[in-house]
Amino acid sequence: MAVAFSGGADSAFLAWVAADTLGCESAPAFTAVSPSLAPEERVDCAALAAEWGLVWTEVETGELADPAYAANDGDRCYHCKSALMSVLGPAAHGAGATVVLGVNLDDLGDHRPGQRAAAEAGAVFPLVEAGYDKAGVRQDSRRLGLRTWDKPAAACLASRVPYGTPVTLGVLSSVARAESALRALGFRQLRVRHYGDVARIELAEDELARALELRREVADAVRAAGYGYATLDLEGFRSGNLNRALATEEP
Repeated sequence: MAVAFSGGADSAFLAWVAADTLGCESAPAFTAVSPSLAPEERVDCAALAAEWGLVWTEVETGELADPAYAANDGDRCYHCKSALMSVLGPAAHGAGATVVLGVNLDDLGDHRPGQRAAAEAGAVFPLVEAGYDKAGVRQDSRRLGLRTWDKPAAACLASRVPYGTPVTLGVLSSVARAESALRALGFRQLRVRHYGDVARIELAEDELARALELRREVADAVRAAGYGYATLDLEGFRSGNLNRALATEEP
């Protein structure tokens, strides 16, 4: 197996189990590196690989150079996964390996065109085949002593940009800087949604009150990342929140 390893709870669980079952040499992990990968996630992938003795490689993907990706329509994730598979697929297949992704059952109910792109290119989803949802991944990760068991959900930085707004290096950099600054203030589960000069901040519900207490620090952190205004979403964090816009567009 060649494991697509983003460092999140799902791919980390898959990478650890694959290496433990097949041996590290037979289950190498690969992390796609591009401007859409949060700097903290890249660092944590390296740390996890070192802690677990994974055979780990970073691979550069160039999705930002693809006009179809940069245009940021509803199939953006399709183009992203296509870029990953164009790099990882040939190397894996040449070594007689199958590319595996940490997709779980809960992911199947959301708008995830990247799954289709990966499957079309020959990738498989072992967690789905084994019947794992997110809760199961976290439960067994904790049982195995993996520190990723309660890691907050993460996604590529482009997922913070509303569909139809072009994805650029500058936009991704602003989002990354804003989120890094908020994590430095102690917030864990968060998203900074990019609306031009406005940053809409989503936090876990139990962190909303603290954000108001630290409103000056929060606003300063976001403005330092290049935004003119910092707003707090009172509904709190919702994974895949921007996909709601696609649902309203359907006839």
